[in-house]
Amino acid sequence: QINSPKPNIRRSERKNTKRSPSKKPVEKNWSRNKFHYRRLVQDFFYDYGNFRSNTLSDFQQIPKSTLKTNLNRFHWGRRLPSALIIGVKKGGTRALLEFLRLHPGVRGPGPEPHFFDKYYHMGTDWYRKQMPPSTQGQITIEKTPSYYVTPEVPARVYNMSHRMKLIVAVRDPVTRAISDYTQGISKQRGSKRFEEMAFLNVTTGLVDTSWRAIRIGLYAKHLKRWRRFFPLTQFHFVSCENLILDPVGEMAKVQDFLGLQKVVDQKYFYFNETKGFPCIRKSRSKSHCLDKTKGRTHPKINTTSLQRLRDFYRPFNLKFYQLVGKDFGWY
Repeated sequence: QINSPKPNIRRSERKNTKRSPSKKPVEKNWSRNKFHYRRLVQDFFYDYGNFRSNTLSDFQQIPKSTLKTNLNRFHWGRRLPSALIIGVKKGGTRALLEFLRLHPGVRGPGPEPHFFDKYYHMGTDWYRKQMPPSTQGQITIEKTPSYYVTPEVPARVYNMSHRMKLIVAVRDPVTRAISDYTQGISKQRGSKRFEEMAFLNVTTGLVDTSWRAIRIGLYAKHLKRWRRFFPLTQFHFVSCENLILDPVGEMAKVQDFLGLQKVVDQKYFYFNETKGFPCIRKSRSKSHCLDKTKGRTHPKINTTSLQRLRDFYRPFNLKFYQLVGKDFGWY
């Protein structure tokens, strides 16, 4: 018996040969990666100027083949931030980040990375790994409120990127100090009264500027340090009071500053009477408020102590208004 030689099939002819059903390629992990694909689909609509708020049902109606064809161009990966929320503590930074993350053009980590103040020795590769994956058309942003008051941070940020956009959420320094104190006593029982912490002598009303809760509120002093490295045009100042009363208006200004379309608007917010600040409406059936640690009830402070603190902060506030060109109304 003579074995007949195998027919010589050209490559072009091999490509046209049909594969057996058993070798048909299988799409892997589609349901597992559904969230990431959904986010990329939103980016696709946004970048082409046809963005609309897609529900899961909208997403499922788009053919998978169309998704895979169009999403390859977005270069999905982790990137260093191009914008930072640098402060201040108890100034509404968590709410601001949550509101910004509603925008499909913004990506940001939930936890505070603390790279420029605590983990700078870990290097930028470590810092990049703390960021969520993003596409080329998205802005990566992170928030660490302690950056604003840490002396070493401005130079470190400048060394990484002198084009960094800086967002500072500020609040009446007296209210901010009380909120800071309230958070502290919730974690540590048996603390001193607020007046005992805020004043070196309660009788004379001499303010203790060594207490961190007081020192953070000296906004003008901290801003001068940042201005040695960055021009005022790279800063945007968010009023915490206005963020509560008019989240849509404040978010419109932030989106303008970041060069984003005004996607985060009225449909995303509703006011929670119990907590006393806006919550997020993600869809018709889903809503989200900040966790129970936000909106704590403040202890009652006597009016004399409050007035002494307002008198103490007044010249610093006026200097801050002068530096930023805006009056926040803290009197």
